[in-house]
Amino acid sequence: MNRILSTTTLSIALIGAALTSLHADAASRRVVRPNAQGGTTASALVAHQGPNGGAVARGRAVRTDGQGDASVVSGGAVRGPNGANAARAGTTTRNADGSATHRSGFEAQGAKGSVESAGSATRAADGSVTQSRTTSATNAATGNSATTTGSYSPETGRTRTTTCYNAAGASVACPGKP
Repeated sequence: MNRILSTTTLSIALIGAALTSLHADAASRRVVRPNAQGGTTASALVAHQGPNGGAVARGRAVRTDGQGDASVVSGGAVRGPNGANAARAGTTTRNADGSATHRSGFEAQGAKGSVESAGSATRAADGSVTQSRTTSATNAATGNSATTTGSYSPETGRTRTTTCYNAAGASVACPGKP
């Protein structure tokens, strides 16, 4: 499991738990302050609870250092009244030399199945980009699943592979497109 996603999901779950004890159906908090690195740190959190048991929470934090470096962390989670839930998280860092990295992931679960995805992208100071992402989906009724891995680099170009599995975990032929 993507560590970014797990940490943010835990944070959002704690916020969601706090919401259930609130009498109001929404809460938010925003903070902006200077930091020791000569930049600014800002954060925002918003959470809503619906009348039918659904809830949503999202948060974002930005940090700059006064030297041209910046990072952003964001995440969100939603719980549907039918028991389905989803969460996403991401982090992006931009350096003063123009290089940047991004990592993100999401997961969702419901009556029909589940999906999870994690990936990253990097831009070097010279502008060259590399990227990769892995996504897996599982059908709740059959237990069958599919995993797709895609990547890009200047050396190899774009690649993509999909592997399908039966409920026992054995590799099987993927179904054709309808």
